[in-house]
Amino acid sequence: MSGPRCRVATLAVSLVLAMMVCGEAVEGAPECPSDTPLPAEGFVRSNGIRLEYLDWGGTGPALIFIPGSGDDPHVFDDLAPAFTDRFHVIAYARRGSAESEARPPYDTETLTDDLLGLMNALKIAKASLVGWSLGGNEITAMALRHPGRVAALVYLDAGYDWHDPEYEAAFRALPQILFNTPAAATKSLGAYLAYEKAIDYTQLDDMRRIDAYLCESVVVQPDGHVRPKIPQSVMHALMDSLWTDPPREYRRVHAPALAFFAESMADLHVADRKRAAAEREWESRYMAPFRRKSISRIRRELAGVKIVLVPGAHDSFFLTSRTEIVRAMRRFLLRGAAFGASNSFGARSRPERRDGHNPAGN
Repeated sequence: MSGPRCRVATLAVSLVLAMMVCGEAVEGAPECPSDTPLPAEGFVRSNGIRLEYLDWGGTGPALIFIPGSGDDPHVFDDLAPAFTDRFHVIAYARRGSAESEARPPYDTETLTDDLLGLMNALKIAKASLVGWSLGGNEITAMALRHPGRVAALVYLDAGYDWHDPEYEAAFRALPQILFNTPAAATKSLGAYLAYEKAIDYTQLDDMRRIDAYLCESVVVQPDGHVRPKIPQSVMHALMDSLWTDPPREYRRVHAPALAFFAESMADLHVADRKRAAAEREWESRYMAPFRRKSISRIRRELAGVKIVLVPGAHDSFFLTSRTEIVRAMRRFLLRGAAFGASNSFGARSRPERRDGHNPAGN
């Protein structure tokens, strides 16, 4: 999955589950605070397109977070600052999402070239890569095609080969009850935030940790209604790429790897009983077996991978299990290759300004 439901979502399952209903949205939810501290925003030219990236700063080797399909890099606002004491941390928006330029194609090879171009534009010689959800495709491909540029890999519930026919079967089997979108959920930004709390973040202690991300994922229209920021054409193209991309080749990856697996794909604590029952049935029949198969495969094929099972759902586990995620990531990233290599930012190019001018000429 990966990403807020109302905005057409982010990975194959999230594209559909993003439209799931859990009763009527609640009116009167707080609007996004204007004083929330946010990372610096920049733009670069990469692989012929304009990409947005976020920079949390920090000192040390480069650590790059890659979001789910069509997702906004602000999803890492809560997690990324935990690493700035030892790393220079950035995240970027995949082509077609957030403020990045939308231009096909959207296959893994092209998206990996985008990542390489971003690193070149920012003069990052080598980085540790953290991929969430669909981001597992790019980090795997990057380690295969450009091993000298990758210090370590972290899979945030991204150790799934989305090309696998079993996953396509699981996706096709999503029950119809999960496709209904309440009109009330898009009446206002406040209603949208309340809706997200009810279906994606039921276990999150403080929605302010995710408000900026949710706000950045939609466009507020003149009448107050919200609509997804990402074009549907981009989501359809990303979906199509899932079934046509080549299978992952874990055996050829030699970078150190850490793989987190969340206990479920959907948030199973929603209040709507019919929807909760449908989710649990689908999870038990389709996703749980595919998860077991994926864990077995990555353990067998990805040399030396460390696997960590954590509580929580795909969209929110790195928020609800943040302490455990940070502890495991820091232990892994600081233990050797990920930190010892000379992979910090070089003489960085200046970010492209909002007017589109790129002083670096890349």
